[in-house]
Amino acid sequence: MTTLSCFKLRICLSFCLVGLTLAQLQPSTFYDNRCPKALVTIKAAVNLAVFKERRMGASLLRLHFHDCFVQGCDASVLLDDTANFTGERSALPNRNSLRGFNVIASIKSTLEYICPGVVSCADILAVAARDSVVALGGTWWDVNLGRRDSRTASLIDANNDLPAPFFDRDNIITAFSNKGFTAQEMVALSGAHTIGKARCTNFRSRIYNETNIDPSFAKSMQEICPISGGGNNLASLDVSTTIDQFDNRYFTDLVNKKGLLHSDQVLFNNGSTDSQVQNYVNNPSLFQTDFAKAMIKMGQLSPLTSPNGEIRKQCNRVN
Repeated sequence: MTTLSCFKLRICLSFCLVGLTLAQLQPSTFYDNRCPKALVTIKAAVNLAVFKERRMGASLLRLHFHDCFVQGCDASVLLDDTANFTGERSALPNRNSLRGFNVIASIKSTLEYICPGVVSCADILAVAARDSVVALGGTWWDVNLGRRDSRTASLIDANNDLPAPFFDRDNIITAFSNKGFTAQEMVALSGAHTIGKARCTNFRSRIYNETNIDPSFAKSMQEICPISGGGNNLASLDVSTTIDQFDNRYFTDLVNKKGLLHSDQVLFNNGSTDSQVQNYVNNPSLFQTDFAKAMIKMGQLSPLTSPNGEIRKQCNRVN
């Protein structure tokens, strides 16, 4: 094989990662001509929603993640059930926990009034996730655009592909690896748990049964989450801050054995990811930088681009 052929092969392989199509999306100026107010409209709506309820920032970020991990970043997570398929909202990782649909619907309604049929729901999700992080004091990243919306959703894929709160470290690494992410990128993305809340049903087993947990922390969580009942009671994923703030304190919690979910604490439990968690404790800016890079990659998971998919008029149903 010639040197040129080897080079072409390496280029091909670099763009054929599992679940990634990095070359298809367009620069962030994609809507400048056809809908110049698109990005400022999304930002204003996100800022208002977060001002009204800071937790909404975490909910919008999570919507984007749960969208991209199932069929790629195609807004499939937003679809209502129909006679032809059961959507993703009733999947175990999503049921009674995904929020923010009303915010996305409101943004879409405004954009349809301003520039009908132009801005996809998938792009709204991607931009809203970035703007939510910024609204809560986190880093900014450039969101490539041009995604289109799927006409289908997959309950099976949502149940199979999304990491569960009871996963061990190797399970989480595998789940992210299946989408083309390294273990290091997984740890960075897990830092999203510096904002938001979890339901008692997802951390009850940890606070009553596990030993790698700070006793005082366990006791305080048991006051929120009784041994039976109260499954929908909420606790902050990051106990180090009194309000949602996008910082590195989640990793400090892990070092102090105050990770709320089992899948959180396993990232710092005498294993392969301990050193990276400690690095993020010591270097907050490193976490912000790594998180932004991983989110750019997240937003490029198998997006639908023209001529595939469609631009939905309403995000919860196909045209």
